[in-house]
Amino acid sequence: MELKVLVDNNTIIDRYYLGEPAVSYLITDSDTKILFDVGYSDVFIQNAKRMNESLMDINYVVISHGHNDHTGGLVPLVKLYSEAKAEGINCLNPTVIAHPDAFSYKEYSGDEIGSILDDKKIGKYFDTSLTNKPLWITDNLVFLSEIDRANDFENIEPIGQCEQVDLMVDDHVKDDSALVYKSSQGLIIITGCSHAGICNIIEYAKKVCDDDRIIDIIGGFHLIEPGKIQSEGTLNYFEDQNINNIHPCHCTSLKYKIKLSKSVNVMDVGVGLTLSYQ
Repeated sequence: MELKVLVDNNTIIDRYYLGEPAVSYLITDSDTKILFDVGYSDVFIQNAKRMNESLMDINYVVISHGHNDHTGGLVPLVKLYSEAKAEGINCLNPTVIAHPDAFSYKEYSGDEIGSILDDKKIGKYFDTSLTNKPLWITDNLVFLSEIDRANDFENIEPIGQCEQVDLMVDDHVKDDSALVYKSSQGLIIITGCSHAGICNIIEYAKKVCDDDRIIDIIGGFHLIEPGKIQSEGTLNYFEDQNINNIHPCHCTSLKYKIKLSKSVNVMDVGVGLTLSYQ
């Protein structure tokens, strides 16, 4: 499995990529090509071109959760594919995979923070597979969908509100999910923002994949300025784990990268980074 970082807050030095506070990864597992999140704008398309990567042969678009820094790029993606079809350019018809709540209306302090396109609109352009159960995309790659919230120190406070059956309710981001690659050496976990809790995600990945070995974790850990309960619980959890490497990025502050580095090997991330796993 190969993962290329198309969008992150940071970019790799000496390569002229664009960055934005968002996430998008291009993942290839054998003959299957997956776009994991699409960032906030068309930056993922521009960076893919700079990397000589075609986005016309994507099999799946996986959405980690419905916030606009992970779904905003759906609009330029629809435009890219619509123009290609209109011009007779060969392209696949990717399937969008997400939790059923990912495209619900979301707001924070009165500002809309969710996807511009809802599931009905997306379904007019792409096939969709909206599920709250784990979905195996390939023999080795699984979309976890709705994460078990098993511990008492994560996902304590809601992130604004979301619309449920015409009512606005506190949003604990049930749609937040992750991908897991099951290698012969152990698990590689790929996250968006980890609103479900990075520790909850790790434990659920172990359960779904029936494997306790964690090789690597890449993505946002939702550790910018966490409260004391979440901070202490998370750091204590990582101290008790035997994880080879982590690649925390996006919504993970330098302060918490340093704190995590006391118990696990913390690696740098930026647009242009390529990771490969057997």
